[in-house]
Amino acid sequence: MGLLRPAVEDVLSRFGAPVLVDAGSGNAYLGFILYELFLKPAGKGSLVCIESRPELVAQAEERARRLGYERMRFVGAPLHEAPWPERPHLVVALHACDTATDDALLGAIARQADYVAVVPCCQAEVARQLKERPPPSPTLASLVEHPIHRREFGSHLTNVLRALALEAKGYSVTVTELTGWEHSLKNELLLGKKIRREDARAAERLDLLLKETGALPKVARLLGYPRAPNV
Repeated sequence: MGLLRPAVEDVLSRFGAPVLVDAGSGNAYLGFILYELFLKPAGKGSLVCIESRPELVAQAEERARRLGYERMRFVGAPLHEAPWPERPHLVVALHACDTATDDALLGAIARQADYVAVVPCCQAEVARQLKERPPPSPTLASLVEHPIHRREFGSHLTNVLRALALEAKGYSVTVTELTGWEHSLKNELLLGKKIRREDARAAERLDLLLKETGALPKVARLLGYPRAPNV
């Protein structure tokens, strides 16, 4: 929680009724931790957990009732279809599988969230694309010739493109480890803070990397990248 603490404390200090979203919340363990450590002591703020599996939503709702966490709300729907809060201040997504992480990023970007923090998991979409359409450059194509390399390169490339997409939409991004590798191999934390409307230089870098690799993850695709040459 140390890496998220500055973001949570910032929105608690600046807003009278901050809204946190746990996107693809699963059992909502992260949401419960955030509520217990920050929202409960602050006596303000609400937390919305969005999860597509109804059995997990029901279990989390029961747990919240038992704990008396009255400012937790649960939405049972896929992230791209869910009724999100109009103005979330912090969006988190812990191990939202494959393109669900992109849906969390898209939801945060579309609603101008002050902060977004994701720990991606199972980045399979780009690896499939690299298998079907290897990069046009022979040098880059060598990086994805073998399945294990394609999977690892695709995972790394996915997160690089996600970070660039956030930067292009005006977020300052830091990438670090959430926890030690002994606990999880999927522990790369992308933390974005909204600081400007857009970043043209980051958008150009995103366009170039998409074109050079032939990859097109959901977050870039739905944001309209790569852009036409005259943009």
